[in-house]
Amino acid sequence: MSTSPDSGPSRPPQTTRRHLLAELRGPGVPPRPLDARALAALAANPGCRRRALLDGAGVDKSALAAKLGSPAPFGQSQFAIVRGNSFEAKVKADGGRELLRLLGVEEPGEVSVPDLSAAGPEGRVARTALALREATGAGGWTLLDHPLLALEVAGSPVYLEPDAVVVRPDGGWTVVEIKSFPTIDGSADAAKVGAAARQAAVYVLALERVAAVTEGARVAHSVLLVCPKDFSNVPTASVVDVRKQRSVTRRQLDRLTRIDEIAAALPEGVSFDVAERSPEELTASVESVPHQYAPECLAACELAFHCRARSREAGAVETLGRSVRGELGGLATVGAVLAAARGEAGDPDDPAVAALRRARALREEALASAPARTPREDVECPC
Repeated sequence: MSTSPDSGPSRPPQTTRRHLLAELRGPGVPPRPLDARALAALAANPGCRRRALLDGAGVDKSALAAKLGSPAPFGQSQFAIVRGNSFEAKVKADGGRELLRLLGVEEPGEVSVPDLSAAGPEGRVARTALALREATGAGGWTLLDHPLLALEVAGSPVYLEPDAVVVRPDGGWTVVEIKSFPTIDGSADAAKVGAAARQAAVYVLALERVAAVTEGARVAHSVLLVCPKDFSNVPTASVVDVRKQRSVTRRQLDRLTRIDEIAAALPEGVSFDVAERSPEELTASVESVPHQYAPECLAACELAFHCRARSREAGAVETLGRSVRGELGGLATVGAVLAAARGEAGDPDDPAVAALRRARALREEALASAPARTPREDVECPC
């Protein structure tokens, strides 16, 4: 079978992509699943091809960072995991009646809790979609405990598992996020609530794919966030509007380069097999994939410390933050910024260069007018 030279490269079949990604992470290495938290972090930095490829291939970035010598202090304590599981079980007890009470339904009647077990992720996704359709048509209250949803990201499927989805009698679907951080005096930590909202927005996007082919279904753009009240284990809930997070996440995910395009640009021999490759070989493989570091990566990516070290070695201004990078325009390195400020380089008509030189002049003026500081004399202790 031949192809004409004008036809251009054809899209590789799914089997070819899976084989390629399996070769990248190492033969026999199971893929690390990409959850909603990682997907929200990926959407926050869509220009980072390195993270897109590693996440798409299912590479264990924690193990990779440790092998590179830059381990990330990520992870949750065993105590926190046990406490979170215990709190989630309390919220979902009695067939979800406590959860529905938090939704404002005191007498829900009979609550349906369908069995969502199936073979493999594809089977669980299909079973979840069927349960959602059946619950919407039944016209009653239904609690889906840990349903499995699918979302395509950069050409690869991602499986997502929210804590719960509640189906209302009117056909509305509501995502439920259960977190173990407390709500004290009616308010919770703003950063943690924001992270939970971004994570829930990913679930909303995945649910909308199922709702689009389900008659009478509609996905609520407000999610139910359930947390412990004060310092007790008593659940309390708040409704969080995620329309903004949903729009931003969808736009950022659409910008992600397809995994096929990133992999096609890799040189021969690139592999992220932590067990078989040496640190030097892994470093060369990682550096062959372009990255886009920002200080926000430190709280979201296991490779952030490695990328930060490389950015600092290169003198990249990205290490100072996205806002600073945006203000500096075409000045891409710290050396170029200092040279422009000293008048050794840069276009004087460039607003960024003019601002730097003005700032340097003001600094020198302030230092010149400041009174000279005399060194302190040593004072002996009278004791």
